[in-house]
Amino acid sequence: MTEKIIDRVFMLRACFSLFRIKTAESFQYRLAGIAGAITSIIYAVIEILVYGIFYKYAENSAGLLTAMGLRQVVTYIWLAQFLFLMQPMSVDGEILGKITNGDVGIELCRPLDLYFHWFAKIAAGRLSPLIWRGSAVLLAGILMPPSYRLALPVSPSGFLLMLVSLFSAFLLCTSYGMLACAIRLNINWGEGPVYMILLIGGVLSGSYLPLVLWPDMMQKFLVLQPFAGYLDIPVRFYLGILTAENGLWAIGVQLFWILVFIAAGRSLMNRRLKNVIVQGG
Repeated sequence: MTEKIIDRVFMLRACFSLFRIKTAESFQYRLAGIAGAITSIIYAVIEILVYGIFYKYAENSAGLLTAMGLRQVVTYIWLAQFLFLMQPMSVDGEILGKITNGDVGIELCRPLDLYFHWFAKIAAGRLSPLIWRGSAVLLAGILMPPSYRLALPVSPSGFLLMLVSLFSAFLLCTSYGMLACAIRLNINWGEGPVYMILLIGGVLSGSYLPLVLWPDMMQKFLVLQPFAGYLDIPVRFYLGILTAENGLWAIGVQLFWILVFIAAGRSLMNRRLKNVIVQGG
């Protein structure tokens, strides 16, 4: 029993060290981060202009304009540009290289659990752009003219709940990214299907259209499906759509899907590793 505890502590310390090193490496690409931030800011401004035209001229026969006000939509867009940075839209490049080159065997020689080893790498890869590029996006949103500006949270409690939900969203994105890695492991039918799986998560997260503006008949499904936890649920706490009185269940939904993705990814990876192909001589 004592040896198992020591092994767990060693694994956690090693994974944290990998996370810290990978995060520090990612901060080296400052120019790419600045270019990415400028792209996100321009895209956010274009989106705000489009929604502004829609809210000004569209008829409200479907009740869409009352579901979320334009001021809330503007704030949603800025937060979406920030939170989108931690979403898995592709398999981590370093991990993908090891899979395609047959270097997984080298990874298996390390005295670490491969799942959590890669989990730490993916988490670090998601955190650095969130801090470096995301902070620039939020700063630009705060400094914009009033009609384009990122609004403050509706209440201190809503902001605190948003931070809790944001941490859950980070773990959710990482665990789903690991599930994509497990799916990609030991297959030879290319990258397309994996990218499609990841793209579905981006669409259902509210990154492209706030989930509140989707048809009413889909609302229950949308808030319970896993990808709402990427972005939509944290933003709802920020906007006050969800509160401590009526929204704690949403964080529970996030935690539920985190456990599901971790269990599914770990189980699939263990099965795939039994038949892994290691190239070389």
